[in-house]
Amino acid sequence: MNKDLLNIEVQNFIKDNLNSDIPSLSLKKSPFPKIRSKELAEQVDSKKRCEHKLPLWFQTPGIYYPPKLAIEQASSELAAIYKSNLISGDDIIDLTGGFGVDTCFFAKKSKNVTHCELNAELSEISKYNSDVLGVKIEYHRVDGIEYLHSNTNKYNTIYIDPSRRVNSKKVFLLKDCEPDIIINLELLRSRSELLMIKTAPLLDIHSTINELKEVSSIHIVSIKNECKELLYLIDSKNCSNDPMIICALIAADETITYSFRISEERSFGITEYSNPLDFIYLPDVALLKAGCFKLITRDFGVHKIHPHTHLYTSDKLNSSFPGRKFKLNKIWNYGTFIKEQSFKKANIICRNFPVSPENLKKKLKISDGGDEYLLFCTSKNNELIVLSCCRN
Repeated sequence: MNKDLLNIEVQNFIKDNLNSDIPSLSLKKSPFPKIRSKELAEQVDSKKRCEHKLPLWFQTPGIYYPPKLAIEQASSELAAIYKSNLISGDDIIDLTGGFGVDTCFFAKKSKNVTHCELNAELSEISKYNSDVLGVKIEYHRVDGIEYLHSNTNKYNTIYIDPSRRVNSKKVFLLKDCEPDIIINLELLRSRSELLMIKTAPLLDIHSTINELKEVSSIHIVSIKNECKELLYLIDSKNCSNDPMIICALIAADETITYSFRISEERSFGITEYSNPLDFIYLPDVALLKAGCFKLITRDFGVHKIHPHTHLYTSDKLNSSFPGRKFKLNKIWNYGTFIKEQSFKKANIICRNFPVSPENLKKKLKISDGGDEYLLFCTSKNNELIVLSCCRN
């Protein structure tokens, strides 16, 4: 850490240059003799990235920012708050603490919170910022798994967020992440009452359940219809081969959850499919990631359009449906639409359709935007159709 970056005149410079071009800023001569231009540009860039993702840090004076990669890898503030409501007990340890966003919100809920981070600079930055934010956290500059091996402490909750990049390559199985959760699973379970494992959305849920053997619940976190992370909870008192899946749809002002068990979804049968009715529904990405395609017809009184078309419909609006809702204006057969269409601008969405949105835009010479939505899909009769809709 270069503590000179915390001087008031430097902090004012960073604040005044939040909208500056970062490459240009890094090439200009630094106005401060003890600070390199690259350091200034890095602080400006990282602070700007926190404006919406981490507003508490952005709005707090005197925060020291790490390189942008640490910001990109950190949980968002909304996701961290959600996780803080899942932890249990007063003794919490974050084995892969990083920038310390999750740890900070854990410390707002629990008395004894430990942060482990192998990267010495990142650990130092996180510790400094926790003092600025007024949260009490115990810091250790060490590999979290090695720290567990070095003592016999037991924790109410162990939280771990393994890296999905190994030697600069993305990996797709939990056992290939770092640290290796699977090889250390017995250790993690023996030292915790609750084990919470965070993974990126790219990891397959069913493969991960098979790797972990038993899981209590899985939380699929989406923020503004973007799937951000998966959380696997292993409760020492309540594990199952048929875990509860909780889809958490998070917005700034509310969190909506929808829960089901995998066995329920597998056993539930849909006997009828429907032509498009007055209202069309697109499930939130959390439900799509969860593989919840059938139960929502029962729970929200909607009909599926086709077994493989994840669009739903009803003649009366269900405002509680977990996803986007549209009012249907017109239906075309795809061939007829090609001949008749006169749209210059529209939002194109494809579901179970052989042509991609990008290729449709080129073919139809339609630009993105506006209030009109064109949904290209396959009907219950296996016909290619186009639905003209507006947001409801």
